[in-house]
Amino acid sequence: MENRINLSKTAPKAMEAMVGLEKYIAQSGIDKKIYELIKTRASQINGCAYCINMHVRDAMKIGETTQRLFLLDAWRETELYTEKERAVLALTEAVTLITNGHVPDEIYNEAARLLTDEELAAVIMTIVTINGWNRIAITSRSPLD
Repeated sequence: MENRINLSKTAPKAMEAMVGLEKYIAQSGIDKKIYELIKTRASQINGCAYCINMHVRDAMKIGETTQRLFLLDAWRETELYTEKERAVLALTEAVTLITNGHVPDEIYNEAARLLTDEELAAVIMTIVTINGWNRIAITSRSPLD
């Protein structure tokens, strides 16, 4: 696959802004496993090989199991995920697939019930950010590393 634009070289200030969002998320105290589940699940939905590759590796480095990663796209069919993780995954899917009816109240309300306001803000910003990164990587055809 042919590479396209390198935004880090062409638009470094734009990329710095994206990294700024990551810095906010890192300072938020979000649970690292939840962070990687969000990043991986949204990337699966968007078909972003670069980000799936990165976030599965990162999840495994922090102790995520291969079984949970293998079954992530079928999380509703297993009991391997906590109630909080399930709410976060449902919100991740709803935000990522926002054209399928926006974010339903029941999905948002379940996440809000299980997360503090600070956690919810970090989760939403993680979802928004990975969707941005997916679109950058897919559009620019970022090669796997």
